Amino acid sequence: MTTAQFDCQYCTASLLGKKYVLKDDNPYCVSCYDRVFSNYCEECKEPIESDSKDLCYKGRHWHEGCFNCAKCNHSLVEKPFVAKDERLLCSECYSNECSSKCFHCKKTIMPGSRKMEFKGNYWHETCFLCEHCRQPIGTKPLISKESGNYCVPCFERKFAHYCSFCKKVITSGGITFRDQPWHKECFLCSGCRKELCEEEFMSKDDYPFCLDCYNHLYAKKCAACTRPITGLRGAKFICFQDRQWHSECFNCGKCSVSLVGEGFLTQNKEIFCRKCGSGVDTDI
Repeated sequence: MTTAQFDCQYCTASLLGKKYVLKDDNPYCVSCYDRVFSNYCEECKEPIESDSKDLCYKGRHWHEGCFNCAKCNHSLVEKPFVAKDERLLCSECYSNECSSKCFHCKKTIMPGSRKMEFKGNYWHETCFLCEHCRQPIGTKPLISKESGNYCVPCFERKFAHYCSFCKKVITSGGITFRDQPWHKECFLCSGCRKELCEEEFMSKDDYPFCLDCYNHLYAKKCAACTRPITGLRGAKFICFQDRQWHSECFNCGKCSVSLVGEGFLTQNKEIFCRKCGSGVDTDI
């Protein structure tokens, strides 16, 4: 390299006897190199000069003294760290700030350790225990109650009711009929066998029936409209001798005035108010 070639590539000043930096095989004086090529520190925004150590992570640069945890400010040089929302955190601060907390012991579940999730909460594997036998549940089936989580055998021993129909354990839901527990899917119409858990139903001799089956098999028929009389939701009806009427159907056969709570007269199968009945031969 000639004397002319040993000049700063940028300002052309002679580099003989001076410190210089090679960049792409071209020499630069220190001041020109720092001005032209230095990266700027993410933390202090000052240039990272050629005599300083440049620490780089994903295209971002720091002075060695600025490469610190964004929360505790301890140095991250040659230490594990985690990037979170553009911030660099040491492992301990990241765990405290970002890791899940155990629902049982309230301590941090450290990154890399196994955790159990259930209903939006997290547990250490060693904290996720059956409330009764205190053995780890792990990934085995469980049943949850307000008092805690239970493995299936403990739940069945401690809490379970048995379905009156299939005699199997009722683990959740279920209904009660005649003080007996039933699975929803086992509580069926005794006639057509359809599910009754969300249906109105009637009972006969302690057996449940859907309205259609009950009306077809057992319900009395209104003497006026011939429709079934069920008595559902407190509906009232009137009985006289061997006949029944819906209260809204118990009307005079001539003028149609309601006879509910009134005196009436009968002729054959007809009923009349006293006024209309006075002109006909009646039974009462």
